[in-house]
Amino acid sequence: MARTGAPALAARIRSRGRRLTSQRVVVAEALARQRRAVSAQELYRELRERHLRLGLATVYRALEAQVESGMATRLERPGHEHAYVACDPEHHHHLVCVRCERVEDLSEDVLGSMLRAVQSRHAFLVDHARLDLYGLCGKCRRAARAV
Repeated sequence: MARTGAPALAARIRSRGRRLTSQRVVVAEALARQRRAVSAQELYRELRERHLRLGLATVYRALEAQVESGMATRLERPGHEHAYVACDPEHHHHLVCVRCERVEDLSEDVLGSMLRAVQSRHAFLVDHARLDLYGLCGKCRRAARAV
C-alpha cells in the first residue's frame, strides 16, 4: 500500500491531469496513512474536526478521483459498501482481510502461472487484470483459533 508524503501525492494528483486542491491533498494524505481499507464516511469522520470546510461529498469525489487515476483502489465490503485503500503506482493486486480490513499488496508475478493457465486452457490472452482476494490474514486466523 502507498505510504507517500505530501509533495509526492501532489505530484501524483497533478500527473493524472487533475487540478490540485487542498481538499484532494488532505484526503490523499489521510488515505495514505491508513493501515486498512476505510469507507468515505470513516475518512470523513477522521478529517472533519481538523478540516471544517471539508464535506462528505468532497471526500467521495476525491476518493473516486484517486480510483480513476490509479492512486487508490475501491474494495467491496459486505452489504455492497465500498472501502478505499491507497495504492502504489505499480500494477498489483490485493489481499483483503475481512475481519480487520488490513490490505496487503499482491505482486503481479504471483499470478503468472494462473495467467499462463488461462491462456493455455481457454486460448485467452489476458491484457490486464484486477484481482482482490478476500479472506483472513494470519493474525486474525490465529486469533480465531485461540477462541
